[in-house]
Amino acid sequence: MYPNDGFRELGRHECLRLLATAPIGRIVHTRRALPAVVPVNFALDDDGAVLLRTSAASELARAVDGAVVAFEADTVDVATQSGWSVVVTGRAAVLTDRPEVERLERIGPRSWAPSPEEVFVRIEPELVTGRELVGGRTMYGLHLSA
Repeated sequence: MYPNDGFRELGRHECLRLLATAPIGRIVHTRRALPAVVPVNFALDDDGAVLLRTSAASELARAVDGAVVAFEADTVDVATQSGWSVVVTGRAAVLTDRPEVERLERIGPRSWAPSPEEVFVRIEPELVTGRELVGGRTMYGLHLSA
């Protein structure tokens, strides 16, 4: 990161705090040797792991189980040209441990597109990075024109 480029690096704790405020994120995985990006609703577990709930028969559940994936969420304010982005990278796993599944059934997340048979996917937060754009163009004395 170059100094004075308008971005501020975020620490792990701040990244997870911001991530918990976002309703939607994107999971990035490999589909036929190419990157695939899927928007999903999610929740964070107490340890910062990203939790998804999806159809047991979905391509997503099959593709990410045991794979290293990236998960990204952000917030942008177009008017002020500011916002943040957080990326969690780690191994994803479809959860099969019955007590763990029962715990997650109580606390969420809930699927926005429910199916008869669902599974939880957990992404271990091995690498958590983020950055914040503060002030956008206004920080350099430039004003947005309407």
